[in-house]
Amino acid sequence: MFIARAKRRAFTLLEIMLAVAILGMMSMAIFRFVQSNLIALKFSSETAAAEAQYDGLRDLLTTEWQTLTPMRANLTGEPFKLNERERDEIKWRCSAGPGVLTRYAPGEFGVTLRLQPEKQKGDRLDLGLLRRSQEKSDTGEVNESWVPLVNDVSSLEISYFDPNANNWLPRWPGGGRLPSLIKISVGRGNAGVAWEAIIPLRRTPY
Repeated sequence: MFIARAKRRAFTLLEIMLAVAILGMMSMAIFRFVQSNLIALKFSSETAAAEAQYDGLRDLLTTEWQTLTPMRANLTGEPFKLNERERDEIKWRCSAGPGVLTRYAPGEFGVTLRLQPEKQKGDRLDLGLLRRSQEKSDTGEVNESWVPLVNDVSSLEISYFDPNANNWLPRWPGGGRLPSLIKISVGRGNAGVAWEAIIPLRRTPY
């Protein structure tokens, strides 16, 4: 009698195999759920880091350009193309400060916002500042340094809003005047949509 009841309580081989199969499918589902979340988290963090570069670029240029004075800055901009891609440049003069990422260097700098190859023979481009001291060293050499700001950039297009002409211009001739606005369009190597920012050269009251 007891043996018969024990046999009725025992699991059959089919039931054990079915339970193992269910546990296996549950484990696979949990693994795929965790894996997809990790991939999404990694992609989100990479996107946030890339956007932070461009937010920092906009803040840096805004801080620098809003301190410029027309005559002293002598801001000029020229459009260039290489392999049908815009590689514009903008130049200005300034003293040491946060806009050129140095605080204690004496004298004035000629600064150029431009594209430059990441490596000497590489195809990837970086967007950065080329700083050139306006004062020669004791050896007669000119001190020049490159500061990369954004990596993996494919193009750079700069436009200038002239309030006198009430229009956007592809170049800025200088001549002791500053544009009201500067529009920057940066082609990103890993994204199909370019990043754009319009930077006012005068502080707004709000």
